Amino acid sequence: MDDDFVASSTPPFLTESLEMAMEVENENSKPPCFSCAFDNQNGGRSFSAESYLASGSLKRVLLRLDPSPNDYEEDVVEMFGFQWVTEMALVESCRLLFGLLRYGNLLISFTSGQAANLHSEAETIRCQCTEFLHYVKVFIFRYLEPPKVEYDGMLHPYEELEAQLPSVLVEELHALTMHIGHLCELPSSVLAAFTIQHQAKVFPPSWHLLHLHLDINWLVLEVLHVLSEKMMRQVVYANRFINLTGENLTSISLFETHCGNLISDLISLSINKYIKVRPSEALTSHHYFCTCIKELWILLIQLLDHRNKGSHTECFWSLVNKNLKNIFERPSSSERMSGFETIQCKDPLSFSWWIITHLASLYQFDRNGNLDEKRKESNWKFVEELLKKSTDAQNSCFTVPWLGLKGLANVSKTSLSMLELVKSCCCEQQIPTLYESSNSYFIFVSILARMMKEAENSGVHPWKQIKGRIYSKFHRRRMKELTEVGLQNFFNLFLMLAIVAETEDIVSRVLDLLDFLTPSSLTVSQRALIWRGHFAFLLIYVEKNMDISVLAEKLSNAFREKAKEFLVTKNDYAQKQNLWTLLSTYIDGVQEVFETSCYLSLSEEKLLNDGFTMLLPACRGTELSMVLNFLQVVLARLRSVHKRVSQGLQLGNTAPDAQLPLAAKEHHLAVASALWRNFFPYLKSQRMSQMPPSPQLADTAAGFTLLALDIPSKALSDLQPQPVLSMMQLFGWDDMVWPQLVSRYLSHLIQNSALCEAFSSMGYTSYEALTVRSWFRCILQMFIDQPSGTLAKTDAERTVGKSYMEQLTEMTRLIFKLSEVENILSKAHVEESVFKQDPKNALVQFIKAVGRTYSGLQTLPDKSAMVAKTLEYLGDVLKYVKPYLKVKGPPEGLQLTYWIIGCLVKFWAPILATSKAQQLLFRIVDCLLLPHSVLQQDKELPVALLSAIQESLPLYLQGLSFICCQSQTQGAYLNQLLGSIIQQYFGRFLPSSPPALGAGQHPMLTALCTSITAPQMLRLRKTTLHVINENYMQFKGNAPPPRLASVLAFILEVLQRTQSAELCDIDLVLPAVLKCMVLVNELQVKKISTDIVQYMVEGCQAGSGGERATQLTCVFRQFIQDYTAVYDHRVFSILETVAVLDQTLVTSLIPTITQSLKDSEHKQGLGRNAAQRFDFYLILFFDNEQ
Repeated sequence: MDDDFVASSTPPFLTESLEMAMEVENENSKPPCFSCAFDNQNGGRSFSAESYLASGSLKRVLLRLDPSPNDYEEDVVEMFGFQWVTEMALVESCRLLFGLLRYGNLLISFTSGQAANLHSEAETIRCQCTEFLHYVKVFIFRYLEPPKVEYDGMLHPYEELEAQLPSVLVEELHALTMHIGHLCELPSSVLAAFTIQHQAKVFPPSWHLLHLHLDINWLVLEVLHVLSEKMMRQVVYANRFINLTGENLTSISLFETHCGNLISDLISLSINKYIKVRPSEALTSHHYFCTCIKELWILLIQLLDHRNKGSHTECFWSLVNKNLKNIFERPSSSERMSGFETIQCKDPLSFSWWIITHLASLYQFDRNGNLDEKRKESNWKFVEELLKKSTDAQNSCFTVPWLGLKGLANVSKTSLSMLELVKSCCCEQQIPTLYESSNSYFIFVSILARMMKEAENSGVHPWKQIKGRIYSKFHRRRMKELTEVGLQNFFNLFLMLAIVAETEDIVSRVLDLLDFLTPSSLTVSQRALIWRGHFAFLLIYVEKNMDISVLAEKLSNAFREKAKEFLVTKNDYAQKQNLWTLLSTYIDGVQEVFETSCYLSLSEEKLLNDGFTMLLPACRGTELSMVLNFLQVVLARLRSVHKRVSQGLQLGNTAPDAQLPLAAKEHHLAVASALWRNFFPYLKSQRMSQMPPSPQLADTAAGFTLLALDIPSKALSDLQPQPVLSMMQLFGWDDMVWPQLVSRYLSHLIQNSALCEAFSSMGYTSYEALTVRSWFRCILQMFIDQPSGTLAKTDAERTVGKSYMEQLTEMTRLIFKLSEVENILSKAHVEESVFKQDPKNALVQFIKAVGRTYSGLQTLPDKSAMVAKTLEYLGDVLKYVKPYLKVKGPPEGLQLTYWIIGCLVKFWAPILATSKAQQLLFRIVDCLLLPHSVLQQDKELPVALLSAIQESLPLYLQGLSFICCQSQTQGAYLNQLLGSIIQQYFGRFLPSSPPALGAGQHPMLTALCTSITAPQMLRLRKTTLHVINENYMQFKGNAPPPRLASVLAFILEVLQRTQSAELCDIDLVLPAVLKCMVLVNELQVKKISTDIVQYMVEGCQAGSGGERATQLTCVFRQFIQDYTAVYDHRVFSILETVAVLDQTLVTSLIPTITQSLKDSEHKQGLGRNAAQRFDFYLILFFDNEQ
């Protein structure tokens, strides 16, 4: 209940102290301790869960919270194997308990020299010792009363002991530090425990002794800190101790002394570690032997800096710096601080750099042991002292010994990174992390830059003073001796000088010095570095707004030569790679110049010379990708800057620098001219390449189109006078361009309002229609580059490729935003969800919307205009799909072709019925449904083609049947076409035997039974049954036609699904079905024929009158006359069956039957035929019974 109350009433934002106070567990927690026996991969922890950091112990102490809120809650506590009263033990038995602690330390020291199997005893003793010190912290926090006003009266003996407890604690803690001694003075056998592998499960007594010393050293500081906080930061004096100078021992002096000794010990241990570190490993080798030492350093950082905020003691860096100063030389006794000992080190300078670098990295950890990279503390003053010592050492040759000059140097990968590195040396503010540099030459450059800038600010011109000294260091021999790292340092120095001194003079000198280097003596990487250095100087020119033409021409000429070599080098792969290293360096450099330049008014066009006309044709793969990416950046940058400058001119800027945009505009024209002249011809040549082009080609073409929109005058002459229109015709509307290029190109431009306005202003109204036409083509040709082998239909998306499908989806979304398309969709009431559909389905929805919109038009002019517009949308649609038809594949392409164009025929049937569109309809039929290969009956069609036709044939049949009903001029020819299609495909899709239930149905059955208008249905039904009757139900003599059962099953299913019998059924089908009943003995045929007759008789009841009933009677009358003479028994049997269904029909046939019977007897000349008369009697009998 209490927990529920706390949870409900606690505010959402708790302070850090309150959060710690509420961390309550059910069981007593194990006291924290130092331990490196943990798996640091478990949960990504840097320290053991039992550590002072990870357990939250340090955090609780710093926040003045109960050190162990769940421990020591019982009245009695066990320590060192004895029972003690929890709230009184430390007051009554403080000296005894600390004596037991010291005794425990002696015991574990004794076991450490014995057999390793005493590890469990050693671990037990260590736990007892650390638990006691944690108890001391808890006791002080909970039970020690803060100092009170002096009381003159008599005190209870316990109160008197309690009042003396703070002083006793200081005395005992001092005695404890004296007892354990210095950490670095432990026996070597004990210190060797640092090297024990952390994965060990059982540790020797020496390991426990070593870590107990770490625990005691740290817990003494924690206890003193908690005591100070409890005593309200009043000084606690020890009554029994006075140091050698006669000063009393206090809690503060004990803290400072012990802290200083501990840091001194840790530095001593680090010196022992440093002795074994190789110079090349200095940055990767840490200054601690195990994570416990690392944790102890972090604990000291946290505690000392925390106390420093309250002005208790010195900060961490201050104490460390004093110890490090102490190792340079032995101080006099008067200068030596109490508690600090001189530490011996052979190379104090290198060691100081090393340990300060690694200690600085520990500031990344917070009080929980987690990384917190934002936290930094400057130690710059001491670093400055180290810098001075470094410059004074080794004959004034600047070096940080453990860093070196060459081994750890890095060569910049780009000109911009080279310049940024140098600029960081020139920063006016101090750099606290300077000593972390991996190159002492970098520190030298930083110091030189700072000195020059400070002198410059004071009115002195230092460059004139040191110019000669620096220049004299570099001559022909020195330049030739430079390695790649040496060249890097050469550029670092002169780049810094170019930034802070006379730029042009320095660059001129650099060019002269580089001329000393012969090309044959340089490696490829050195040449690339020199080019990067040149571009770094160009970037300085740009930042200082200086014209770059001289240096740019020198660079671009070198680029032209290398581009020419790259073009003519064919089979030498290594040579091409070397050349590309230089060429890519140039491209990166030019891009950085364009991205850095504010106005592009510094002769940047000089960098875009005709070397690119030789480079582009020779590029392949990633090389071409890089050049096109660069070109896109330059195009975008030019357009952006030109727009900004043009807007400034339009605003009528009258500022002093108003002439700058005017000059910039001239340079923009020059840049644009260079781009069109040196890049666009290659781009144009690639739009009809043999393989699908790179997407970047489309992106770049779009960039040129927008450039033609912004700066039309500089486009090539063959694109004039309307370069934007010419670009769209080349890359967006040309039917010969790869659809992948077109879709991506148009997606960049469709929604560009400026482009739309440009077409409107030039009066070009077909912009949207031609864009829709390209969309049609892109979807229809989505499989154009796929192999023609058979693939499962479900693999279509995978075959096309995810990227192209995504591109088509985006293009579809943009197409549906065009005003013409939005108008059509709105009139057709198409929901917005269609925009998010698959592109193929979206296209079908658009086709349907166009058809519905046309059907809703009322006036002839509107309809005529709509027909013209739809034909413009389509273009030469059969040309788009010709590649599929030519190779009869791939299957997905054929499926898509027949389906989309089938939708056109069905849903645009009213449009295709017009005189303007009928020629397109005839071409569709000739190319897709009745090509020459189909007319060759003896030649099998490819499976993929036949499958595509089978799935989409109903769409064509339904559309054509509608057109046949509508067309007035070409009605007869259209009927003939419809009959030809049915004749060609009815048999191709007819199974050899009636299909089983659930099997795939015939496409013509689908066409006949789908919901269509009555005139359409009748036209299609009549034509289909006519073809069936003429071609599939004609007997050769008495021999039945092939697949008769399947044909009859088709007819029966039509009757069953339509639930009606039409006049054409009676005229065209019933005579043949009755003939089958008479002449064919096959049971399946008889059964299906009987069912057909039943459906027809029931659908045309003779008693209902009407044309169908009359025609039904005529058919039966003719049937009786034709077959009674020879097949009288079968005829009468059929009539008996019909009599059951329709008595009136048979009654009306009695005169015909009677006359046929008489004619038969007369012809036979044998008098009365008793058998026939008996059968006739049975018919009359059944008729009367009904």
